[in-house]
Amino acid sequence: MKRTLLLASAAMGLLCATATPAMAGTTADLLKRLHEKGILSDDEYQELLKNESAEAAAAPAAPPVTPDASGGGRTVRMTDSGVGFEMGGVTLKFSGSVNGFYVHDNGEAPSATNSVVGGVATVGSNSSAIRNGLLPGFLKVEVTTNQGGWDVGAHFGMYPGINSVSYSGGGANSPGNPRGLQTAGIDFRQTYLTFGRPGFGEVKIGRDIGLFASEQILNDITLLSSGTPAGNVAPSNTTLGRIGVGYIYTDFQPQITYTTPNFSGFTASIGIFEPLSSLTGPDESNKEPGFQGKLVYDGKFGGVATRLWAAGIRQKHNVIAGPDYTGWGWDAGAKVTVGPLTLVGTYYDASGLGTTALNLFDTDGLGNKRDSHGFYLQGLASFGKFSVGGSYGESNLDYANAADALANPTLVDKNSSWVGQVRYGLTSWVTLLSEYVHTKSEAHNGNQASSDAIAAGAILFF
Repeated sequence: MKRTLLLASAAMGLLCATATPAMAGTTADLLKRLHEKGILSDDEYQELLKNESAEAAAAPAAPPVTPDASGGGRTVRMTDSGVGFEMGGVTLKFSGSVNGFYVHDNGEAPSATNSVVGGVATVGSNSSAIRNGLLPGFLKVEVTTNQGGWDVGAHFGMYPGINSVSYSGGGANSPGNPRGLQTAGIDFRQTYLTFGRPGFGEVKIGRDIGLFASEQILNDITLLSSGTPAGNVAPSNTTLGRIGVGYIYTDFQPQITYTTPNFSGFTASIGIFEPLSSLTGPDESNKEPGFQGKLVYDGKFGGVATRLWAAGIRQKHNVIAGPDYTGWGWDAGAKVTVGPLTLVGTYYDASGLGTTALNLFDTDGLGNKRDSHGFYLQGLASFGKFSVGGSYGESNLDYANAADALANPTLVDKNSSWVGQVRYGLTSWVTLLSEYVHTKSEAHNGNQASSDAIAAGAILFF
């Protein structure tokens, strides 16, 4: 008993020296650590824990905190989502995600008949990797408040991968570098401010996800998993998912975008964007911004929930040594949920926009535009904690003209994939996933390649 009292006195003395007043649960945490280290026996731990609980119950309530000099109260309240708190009218919130998958990709051996420029099916030996899926991990930090009747906010999104990267030809998302003493990439995708008010809508200024093709990727079931692996031998921060096999990647871009208030389920967004140069075409010196817009409708008819959207993009390209051209594209889609079943269908059409990524293979070497189009169809059925889904999608790219066909015979004509997926909701934060993906790439001259991949892992959101 004497030893117990000495230990209790020491524990309380340490608490008094480090926290005044001690936060709820601090004493219990310390006692637990002493017990785990073997300093307290089981009986001593239980006795002290019981005494601490009794003292906490009898402790008087903390006095109210007076307002600060600015006139705002210092009341602390936990946020409703993510992890954070509200203090003095300012909300600080952290939200994020972590994922990892075992991915095995079975590709064909290289040959003269399966070379496809712009193909996304794997050509090469079989490979296995522990890697991120379509999403890297991310940590988003948001500071929001209301000032003078305006809701204002600062938003930062950091996207670190789990795989080491080379930082060549793609920055933090460059091809992988699976060697010792390397580092993962941190893609700082989001840095933007917002201000808005009821009846006015919201203005966004900074770097964030684009409008064109954003709904296609955000409603894709492979967003939470792997989809087409792409570069599994030396994995970068992400897989492709269904990028290039159903839609063009929306990307995160500098922009000034206005979004209207909600009018009976309808919202519209329009923005001016940093002009992007072609990734594969002739050199450019662009002088005009790009423009993007999106219209969304959310509604419910009886037991049927519906989301409809249409989006567009337009940008003029000023070619240094050649004719200027204007790239444009649009996408549209629908998401319908009936009971446990959710169906998604999307389509896009473009000219001078390319395939897979914005302005990739968008023109020939002289700046003549290539047309492209694609779609995907998807279903997901949920039964309790289990969900089963599948999808098919393809992206098509046309030649600019006959000369382009002669100069680039192995240019990709179509990338397509089938996806089958099973999910299990382990907790409200953690989802377990497994997936099978069959990917096929076909060139205009008849070359084709196909690959099969399996993926299994988990993703966490908070």
